[in-house]
Amino acid sequence: MSKIASYLRLIRIPQWSKNLFIFLPAFFALKLWDPGVIYNLLITFTGFSLLASAVYVFNDMLDIEADRIHPTKRNRPLASGAVTKKEGIFLIVILLLIAAALFGILGDTTVMFIAGVYLLQNIAYTVKLKHISLLDIMLIATGFVLRILIGGEATDTQLSQWIILMTLVLALFLALAKRRDDVFNYVQTGQKARKNLEGYNLEFLNVAITVMATVVVVCYVMYCTSPEIKQHFGNNVYLTSFFVILGVLRYLQLTFVWLITGSPTTVLLKNRFLQVILLGWIVSFFLIIYLKI
Repeated sequence: MSKIASYLRLIRIPQWSKNLFIFLPAFFALKLWDPGVIYNLLITFTGFSLLASAVYVFNDMLDIEADRIHPTKRNRPLASGAVTKKEGIFLIVILLLIAAALFGILGDTTVMFIAGVYLLQNIAYTVKLKHISLLDIMLIATGFVLRILIGGEATDTQLSQWIILMTLVLALFLALAKRRDDVFNYVQTGQKARKNLEGYNLEFLNVAITVMATVVVVCYVMYCTSPEIKQHFGNNVYLTSFFVILGVLRYLQLTFVWLITGSPTTVLLKNRFLQVILLGWIVSFFLIIYLKI
């Protein structure tokens, strides 16, 4: 494998799909027709993605010894030796400098502040906090909230309580499903993927996932039927809840029936059914709020 290919694997470009949450505030605010908004979003998305990649490299550098004895993680560029530690440090510096330059183009101090909070939170998470059960999943969910906050600030969009709440509970739901996958693999193989797994077991996670799935659906239905949403978007937004309910049920099916949940990004990229559901939600929402169908 070439050096360039190893660098690309190290920065985990597929994980950039998480940063599409940055576009949600503008999407809901009917601003996606504005070229200036799109420009700001693309700059913010790219800068935030490079920032996240720097965190991924930092995480792999700290976990290099543990990854070398893991059956699959030992193939990661740093653990396998395809990329050296010095090259990893150099890559982190380059990623951070480019991200800072991109945020500087926007010239918004609040955007820079949110990006800084995300960076510091993830450094603390990587070094220590990811080993504390419950706090780990809450910090993951907070990272997604920061994504929509920075997207709102970059496009001068005021965020409603609903988009923040739904982002938080959806991220918690997905994080719990990922932890369940870790615990299930630990029970089956005896290999502990994380130090904090003693704070979780299958019974607790099954209940927690079910609770959060319920909260996700209830929050979305309440959002669709709230007076402010009806006034702003019309009375048909509730129709999009079909895709949300189906998506949650599909993820529960993957979690409890087929036992194939892991990284939510990987699951989404590989599961065609989930991709169709997500596309259906985007198209239906677009038709309702943009074309007033």
